[in-house]
Amino acid sequence: MLNFTKRCIDVSNKCEACSIFDVNNNGNLDIVCGEYWYEGPDYVKKHKICDINYEGEYLWDFSDFPMDVDGDGYMDIITGSWWDGGLFWRKNPGGDKNKTWETKKICDLTNVETIRFYDIDGDGKLEIFPNCPNEPVFFIKLTGFENGEVQYEKHVISKENAGHGLGVGDIDSDGKLEIITTHGIYHMPEGGAMNGLWQFSPEFELPSGVSVPILVHDVDKDGINDLIYGMGHGYGLFWLKQSKNEDGSHTWEQHTIDGAWSQYHDLQLHDINNDGELELVTGKRYKAHNGNDPGDSNDVFICYYTFTDGTMYRHMIEYGNPENGASGVGIYFSCADLAGNGKLDIIAPGKEGLYLFTQNKAAPPPLFSEVREAPFA
Repeated sequence: MLNFTKRCIDVSNKCEACSIFDVNNNGNLDIVCGEYWYEGPDYVKKHKICDINYEGEYLWDFSDFPMDVDGDGYMDIITGSWWDGGLFWRKNPGGDKNKTWETKKICDLTNVETIRFYDIDGDGKLEIFPNCPNEPVFFIKLTGFENGEVQYEKHVISKENAGHGLGVGDIDSDGKLEIITTHGIYHMPEGGAMNGLWQFSPEFELPSGVSVPILVHDVDKDGINDLIYGMGHGYGLFWLKQSKNEDGSHTWEQHTIDGAWSQYHDLQLHDINNDGELELVTGKRYKAHNGNDPGDSNDVFICYYTFTDGTMYRHMIEYGNPENGASGVGIYFSCADLAGNGKLDIIAPGKEGLYLFTQNKAAPPPLFSEVREAPFA
């Protein structure tokens, strides 16, 4: 059983996205979350990044991803939100702790649910994948920086709108990445990722409002990749078992991992217990639609799931009422070894504040049962 020490970094920070990187190039990892960055290694001192607008209880910041946009050797931030009509970057002022960051638009976009990043063309550089439910599936490749302006290419791969939900992975084991949406799978064209529209396979239809990302993972270890998704605005965590038929077609069978919880908006695969296998790390996004979703004002939690002998086990890390200081994981949480002990820690942003869960080097026996069985069937 893993053991974590919980610490509130900033209860006043209501941003739902965070990231971990060395902001000022001093060799220490820092925490970046919304309007502030927190200086490592103790994360006590915070520095202003910029002012960000609010929309009700939402901060206009659904991604804080590090990327050196202008090539000056300092990591900048890629961001976007549902309301501000574009993809943006915040320029790192060279590690100057007293200087705010300038926010610049890269391109116009419709509503951005959140953003993920994948190397789709295999050149060693990440492309930008905003999940914009109300426009076709696309990704953005940064190609340069000239005269203070970002150079980029926007590659649209579908005719159909993306919907709420996005994943990338080699689903058919052909050595190429596929793009997964709620409506099915997009296969890379022969000419490569940048070569126009991708071939669409409508092999399944997921409900509206699923997690970003949809994960590609061989859940039952049969040598065939499956899909894992949660309901970002409703109840349930699920996986789709992929089977290959003799005629080359694929069938998909849905299984419930956990049906008692809601708001699984962010899912991540990490070897959090150092056993050499990937575990599913996730949790609840608190008040995902400001109290208007099923169960979104219920108690929050953070947990991980292990895949063992045909059964998935849930291990609770955090559970409770956010008004009493409990934390979920927001729309974009982060995992990193901040303590330097070879174990992953969890940085959890959300409307309830910003929290750090540091994994202890040695775990004492649990005071109560924290393992819940969630059968595959």
